[in-house]
Amino acid sequence: MSRRCALCGKKSMMAVVRRKLRGKYNPTGKKRKYPNLQWVYLSSEAVAKWGAASGKRVKACTKCIKAMGKTK
Repeated sequence: MSRRCALCGKKSMMAVVRRKLRGKYNPTGKKRKYPNLQWVYLSSEAVAKWGAASGKRVKACTKCIKAMGKTK
């Protein structure tokens, strides 16, 4: 299972870690940051918006889950 949102396609990203050491910044390296993915069942409203299969269990980011709960 990949670490990617099935609805919006959000995936991991690289972030540069900077630590302050004796008044100067020390670039200590890179760190990979992952999206907050949760298992969710898609409802019929989500199918209309994102075009995925109804009743399917997918991994979605919390931003998409929050957007699924909102109605117009």
